[in-house]
Amino acid sequence: MATFAPFRAVRFGRDTAGSGGGDLGDLLAPPYDVLSDADVAALRARHEHNIVHIDVPAPSATTPDRYAVAAHLLDAWLREGVLVRDDEPSFTIYRMQFVDEVGRARDLVGVLGALEVVDAGAGRVLPHERTTPKASTDRLDLTRATRANLSPVWGLSLASGLTAELAAPGAPLGEVTVDGVRHVVEGVTDPERIARISAIIAADDVLIADGHHRYGIARQLRDEVVQSWAGVGSTLAFVGELVADQLSIDAIHRLISGIDLAELRSRLERDFVRTAGPRLTLDGAAGAAAAEVLATLVDQARLALLTPDGEVTWLTARDGAFDGIRALDGAWLEHTLGGSAAVLDYQHGVAETLAALQAGRAAAAILIRPTSLAEIERTAREGLLMPPKSTFFTPKLRTGFVVRLLDGQ
Repeated sequence: MATFAPFRAVRFGRDTAGSGGGDLGDLLAPPYDVLSDADVAALRARHEHNIVHIDVPAPSATTPDRYAVAAHLLDAWLREGVLVRDDEPSFTIYRMQFVDEVGRARDLVGVLGALEVVDAGAGRVLPHERTTPKASTDRLDLTRATRANLSPVWGLSLASGLTAELAAPGAPLGEVTVDGVRHVVEGVTDPERIARISAIIAADDVLIADGHHRYGIARQLRDEVVQSWAGVGSTLAFVGELVADQLSIDAIHRLISGIDLAELRSRLERDFVRTAGPRLTLDGAAGAAAAEVLATLVDQARLALLTPDGEVTWLTARDGAFDGIRALDGAWLEHTLGGSAAVLDYQHGVAETLAALQAGRAAAAILIRPTSLAEIERTAREGLLMPPKSTFFTPKLRTGFVVRLLDGQ
């Protein structure tokens, strides 16, 4: 099975945040691929050493190559002690405590380490969904320039016992609370505990939950520079156990454009029975209404058509309409809309989906149900792939707790 190894982590120095009048939270950021331009600007303005200055670099007047800017900053921060490298290899336990979108308290734990990069189709590290076309050169060019893993792949160990092994705390390294989520990191340097963690993860496959593109970039980089960089045979990863009580999976809804609403309704009518639902608004009651809609989707096995005026129409699959098709909402919609001119885009959150419709991003949306953990595991074990954007694991890991240099140490 895939190896999972400790490494000498690079972390923000204890005095870095204080030098800018802030705290550790001022230095961290969400993953690059969920940040808008406005988010990036706000994080850059928040602190001169926020990780986005490296993870989402901007060209300067003297250095137009943004990736060269990132490499220069990383080198400078290491020289100046803004970032400090551990003296010995370690794992980093990462805990998140939060309340999910249906009000359930969750306590998630995993470990940051170096996960082996394996060939596509070789097993051991399994994808679970097809990826959408995406400019991958950005991450590849950034990694080439910095020779570092800046943000982790999120993996799920299909072995049992990892949660129990991570229950005891490690050495405190820091914590922040952002948007109601408490993020805590702890170090593990004890060789015996490191060996136990490695052995558990190596006992079975690791399923990629989030970061398919990042893992693909790691594979491409490994093949490109395998003889010159000692660390490219693995990549920074957060690995937790696949257990239902820890993991929160939200749906990623479908924005539909390319066809008008009348044609979309006609297409849906072929495979679904349509019944009237509520009307949603973007006022103070939006959160409660969105939660009620999501609960109805799950409890009554429905999808929902959402229009820009907030009208919801429930969609219940007709008997036999999806015989022979895997019971995934995304797969059902691919079947129903296949051959049409419909163009699909993706949006997390019911209120955010309605806002996207009202902003003119699409003619309508289809609200879908979260994918179950059992279906995710079954699909991966069978070597199959779900439609793109079938899962949205929350909350997102913060970038900046740990950086991994690709020198193999």
